[in-house]
Amino acid sequence: MNIYEGLADFSPVTNAVVTSGTFDGVHLGHQKILRRIRNIADEIQGETVMITFWPHPRLVLQPDDHQLRLLSTFEEKAKLLREAGIDHLLTIPFTKEFSNLSSEEFIQKVLIEGIQTKRLVIGYDHRFGKNREGGFDYLKANLAKYPFELEEIAREDVDDVGVSSTKIRKALESGRVDIANEYLGRDYELNGIIIKGQQLGRSIGFPTANIHIPHDYKLIPADGVYAVEVSIEGVRFQGMLNIGNRPTVSGDTRTIEVNIFDFSGDLYDKRVSVFLKAYLRSEVKFEGLDSLKAQLEQDRIAALQVLTNHLTKSK
Repeated sequence: MNIYEGLADFSPVTNAVVTSGTFDGVHLGHQKILRRIRNIADEIQGETVMITFWPHPRLVLQPDDHQLRLLSTFEEKAKLLREAGIDHLLTIPFTKEFSNLSSEEFIQKVLIEGIQTKRLVIGYDHRFGKNREGGFDYLKANLAKYPFELEEIAREDVDDVGVSSTKIRKALESGRVDIANEYLGRDYELNGIIIKGQQLGRSIGFPTANIHIPHDYKLIPADGVYAVEVSIEGVRFQGMLNIGNRPTVSGDTRTIEVNIFDFSGDLYDKRVSVFLKAYLRSEVKFEGLDSLKAQLEQDRIAALQVLTNHLTKSK
């Protein structure tokens, strides 16, 4: 997949089959659209083009609103789009100036002049242009003057999946990893770098790796303990993850720590991917380290049981 930063970096391709949107999380609803443009491109010997915007529009239009949390970083989204068979990912820098483009200016400058769109496929609720004035109805009403064909992913097709990025965010914020993963069609993923922590876990036989997530906008699920798989340099391990303030040891900052089963070695400064399989329990303050250790032993048993069940189902 080729990635372009702005229209100036993009050269038109043969029979461009195009879709557009933020596609945060690339969930099952998004995947329907992606499969459709891939199928059309194959039928007309064309190439797929995905238009997305970065930064996320809300980060630009509501700069004082620090509540937005995204399901995927740009790197994560690009990886998912590549796996979905997208040929070209066109990232348009979202600025206040760009946000003032009318829907007609967007169509003319981006879809027609910039990309030379042959076929445009959008979801029934997709909006574009200043104040989100453009959409499928506008395109359909003016289609005679455009040099491309138009296709809508109908409401019933999208609603049949019953998925939205908002639903997934709410599920993760309440610890419902099972629901989030079902809507995503895969495990929710955290990508970060291992940094040095207090190393208290080593003293009780449960060494943990502290994960730093380099993007503040990435959604971190609810505090608690999770059964996870961890990918280190392409090799997968089983483990359990704790998100929270570590009240038993008087922690004062929210941390993300993973205990990787059957692993030994230096992880500092390494990049890891953590795949959340299941929520095990909420974070609890114990009377002391002995009580904490006893609970962690139970958590390990519970995590292994969950991970074994997931492995069996996937076969």
